[in-house]
Amino acid sequence: MRMEVLSRMEAAGVVVLMLSLHHMCLSSAQDCPSTHDLLNSLRQVEKMLVVHEASYQQGLRSLRKKISALHNSTMAIFKAGKNVSCPKPELPAHGRRLGRVFGVGHEVHFLCKPGYELIGPRTRVCLESLKWSGQQPMCRRFNSTENSLASFSPAAPSSSSSSSPFPGSAALSASSSSSSSSSASYTLSSSSPTSSPPSSVRPSHCTHFLGSTRCTCDVGFTISGRDNNICTDIDECRLFPLGQPGRLCVHQCVNTPGSFHCFCPAGYDLARDGRSCTDMDECENRMHNCTSNQVCVNTYGGFQCVTVECPHMKNATYIKTSPMRCERNPCMLGDKACTQAPNSISFHFLSVVSNMSAPRVLFRVSAARVLGDTLRFGLAGGRGRGHFSVQRSGRQTGTLLLVTPIKGPATLEAEVEMSELERNALLGRYLTKVTLFVSPYEF
Repeated sequence: MRMEVLSRMEAAGVVVLMLSLHHMCLSSAQDCPSTHDLLNSLRQVEKMLVVHEASYQQGLRSLRKKISALHNSTMAIFKAGKNVSCPKPELPAHGRRLGRVFGVGHEVHFLCKPGYELIGPRTRVCLESLKWSGQQPMCRRFNSTENSLASFSPAAPSSSSSSSPFPGSAALSASSSSSSSSSASYTLSSSSPTSSPPSSVRPSHCTHFLGSTRCTCDVGFTISGRDNNICTDIDECRLFPLGQPGRLCVHQCVNTPGSFHCFCPAGYDLARDGRSCTDMDECENRMHNCTSNQVCVNTYGGFQCVTVECPHMKNATYIKTSPMRCERNPCMLGDKACTQAPNSISFHFLSVVSNMSAPRVLFRVSAARVLGDTLRFGLAGGRGRGHFSVQRSGRQTGTLLLVTPIKGPATLEAEVEMSELERNALLGRYLTKVTLFVSPYEF
């Protein structure tokens, strides 16, 4: 704001000086600039004042927003207190926990080692009461006794029995009385397991009734074996591979006995559906290492620390009026090289996923106030400009388009120039530098 006041004072001084010189020239009959030249110079000064006034108003609005955001965040922290996350959940014995963030709304997931089954919820959520949902799960060694087969035998003096070929399964016995009128009663028996079966193979659940046998498996297993007495785990991850329609996980799928589990890369959280990945905002959650002189830019799967500096040009100097904007200092009267330099340079940073479909609108540039009779938009430069195009989308608006998909990771730049003209005479140039961070992932 101080520079704006100085600029106004300098402009006013220029006006007074020009009027004084004109008056002296008229009184002394010297060779002086014409009235037309003086009027053109006054118009240039007037336009410069309008531009600086608009910049001052924009900076003031930005400052008010930052003060309001700082006040709201301070009050939120004060109301919530120091503890804004749930306590670290216990790790079940013979198992592991997935999830590093324990804030409100975040999830943690539990898995057991091979040979153990999970008792309790697989997922717990940090509630607003700063308590975890559900009960603490535990991992219990797989016991085939609980999955034993039922045995039905009529009460008769004599019976024949046959043992199940699967170790640890219940023995099946059945016989019928010689009398056709006798009623049958059933007793349930099971043999104790001799060894724990592999977690990917379990005995089937078979029911024998009136000479017929029906065997079923738990969810996630399929019937197998010559006598349908074995249940084999279904590898859902192989059945629905990544990159194919109907895939189970967007990133990595790990098969577990009777089920599967999805994993996300670093920088992502597993979504509530247990299959998708949600980007972690390291900048908002203060999980970055950017300095006070840098700007934290959240990207898909990470973040970037960027430093915004005003350019150093030979014929013009710039001053930083906001964290993302530089403005040219006033030019000396008649310095055409200075007036050809951009009036302002804005910086913008965007994040996109890999192989995003194209064409796609990325950014729009608009003029808040038009002083001339013509606005022109175009690409001035930047790395990877072949991927971009600029189109006019309104009288005062230009649009930056992504015209080809980009495979990440990659960092591209595009410089969008807006030129203001009056009767084909250049009044000002405004440059917008857009940096595009492309994630290595498609989500």
